[in-house]
Amino acid sequence: RGSVGINPSPERVRCGPRPGPGPTLPAMGVATDDRGARAADALWRVLEPYHAVTYFASEHREACDALGLRGGWMAYFASRAAPLGPVAPEVVTALFHGFSPPMVARSLPDAWTHASPAAVLDARAAGVDTALRRVLGAEVEGEGVMRAADLARRLATAPALAGRPMHAANRSLPWPDAPHMVLWHAATLLREHRGDGHVAVLVGAGLDGCAAQVLQVATGRVPRSVIQPARWWTDEEWDVAVESLRGRGLVDAGGAATADGVALRDRMERQTSTLAAEPVRRVGVDVASSLVDAMGPVVDALARADISPYPNAMGVPSAGEGVTR
Repeated sequence: RGSVGINPSPERVRCGPRPGPGPTLPAMGVATDDRGARAADALWRVLEPYHAVTYFASEHREACDALGLRGGWMAYFASRAAPLGPVAPEVVTALFHGFSPPMVARSLPDAWTHASPAAVLDARAAGVDTALRRVLGAEVEGEGVMRAADLARRLATAPALAGRPMHAANRSLPWPDAPHMVLWHAATLLREHRGDGHVAVLVGAGLDGCAAQVLQVATGRVPRSVIQPARWWTDEEWDVAVESLRGRGLVDAGGAATADGVALRDRMERQTSTLAAEPVRRVGVDVASSLVDAMGPVVDALARADISPYPNAMGVPSAGEGVTR
């Protein structure tokens, strides 16, 4: 495959220790006068770290290991794709967008020979449940989590399904009973809804999986040392993508973003936030704001647990980053 280093699991995509107060990378989302889009960005900042327990908590990895899934990346691809059924790697490459096709093919369809999608979903839920109980402690049964779960479920079931395959696949699953798991399922629905819209924006901008990562690096969103091995693009493929973007005037000879490249990235972030705002517009900005407030103790618990590495290839923010409560 040429020169590229593979990190054996999502948990190990780290780049030094978690920074002190204040982000070291530009935050996702951009300034906008759209209240719904701003509310959608605020929701992402508090809900994405909660969902990300799925991929970074040791309990989830252990549950997947028990099924015979080999390594963190097989666990990632199988657990995230399981709501779709025993899909082929081509389907996952299309829907997840940013990964090199051979990277996906290392895990799928092999994962389905070790465990059915239903078994993977059970393991995913069991691992997340155990991890969240550890992280939240007594708060797991508190009124704050119960209120957050109710608000999040209202938002997560509000948007239309058309054009949202990952959101729809997860929405077809039964709802869990425990409030902290209802909150997690709702967070998953909302993040996959946002992700579906973001993929549409990237495709509309003419960016394939590799070019999208190159533009992230060029605009300072994430270091190349983090994203390239985590998506398994070779140096040769990376260079081809750089030349393609340079031909469009989006990066310069050194690979840094030009003014047009920065403008495109900002425009795509605005479009993603606008598309992600559909549930907020259907239910109300006040509901979204109430959910951000209710997530306060949860966000604090996630920050103390230090589960998600930062920065990371998923773009997961440091818990509570950029949120004013």
